[in-house]
Formats: sequence, structure tokens, C-alpha cells
Amino acid sequence: MAAPPDGEDGHRPDYPPKTPPPPKKPVEPPRPESATPASVLVRPRPAARIANRRAANWTLENAPWTPAKAGRHVTAKLAEWGYRLDHDREADIAEVTVLLAHAALTDGGRRISLHLADQDHQALILLLSHQVGDAPEGEDLLREVTALGVVSCGTDTDLEDGGRRRWALTDLVG
Repeated sequence: MAAPPDGEDGHRPDYPPKTPPPPKKPVEPPRPESATPASVLVRPRPAARIANRRAANWTLENAPWTPAKAGRHVTAKLAEWGYRLDHDREADIAEVTVLLAHAALTDGGRRISLHLADQDHQALILLLSHQVGDAPEGEDLLREVTALGVVSCGTDTDLEDGGRRRWALTDLVG
């Protein structure tokens, strides 16, 4: 009898060969370097967020009729939500919206965004210009808006997103 051709003891290797098992613990990625004491952590400015209440918004073009149209949008939506405002109060709310919209349009962008929300018989009117104007925002606008009987109003600039926010909070009763 002839000797087995595969090996000395007659054992033939397994085909295909077995692959080694994966490592028991995956390789850990390198840890980030800790912040040095001289570095400053910068938090992003919180975005305008309206939650847990009725809200509406409109995108309006930069046109001469836009402020009046914004005022009509706000008063119509408040009426749709069931607020029965007397004529003077409705005119004041429309005028607040017109002032904020006109100021947003002077920043020179192609469009503005109008946001409206209500809670506890108060309305938040927020206008975003999506562009920072050349002139600094004066306090004249805030004085005019305050004279129309708002609870609170303000303006701020977001250099990161490139736009200004103007807002007013007003009572919807009496």
C-alpha cells in the first residue's frame, strides 16, 4: 500500500480554512483632548421656539403693501381663534404688527417671516427679517410699540443666522 498523499498521518486539512474569531473587545477610538482652561465654550443662541400653544406663521415678500397685509393676517387669525376684540384693541394690534413688519422690511431682505402664537389671553407677534440692516436698531420703534399697549416688546440681532427678531407680547382682553 502506498503512503497517504496529504500528510504523514493521513489527516487532510479543512477547506476552506477557518477564520479567526473577532476580538472580544472592540478597539476603542481615541478620546478627545480635554478643553484647556484658557479655552472658552461658546453656547449657540437658542432659536425662537413656539411650543404647546396655537401658532400660525406666514412668509411675506418685501413689498410696500406687506406691513398692512401682516396686520390683516394677525387680526384675522385672532378672530378665527375666537378672540372678540373691540375695534380699538384690534386696531392697536394691527398697528403693532405694521410697525414691526415695516422695521423688518427696512433691513433690506427679500422676505420676512411673521409668527403669531397665543396663550392665556395674550398674543406673541414675532417678525424675523432674515437680514441684518445697516443702521443700528433704535429705541424709537420700541417706544412706538409700547405706546400701543403691549405687555412686553424687544428686538435682537443674530449675527450667526444673519437676521433680526422683533417681537411684542400683547393682551387680548379689554
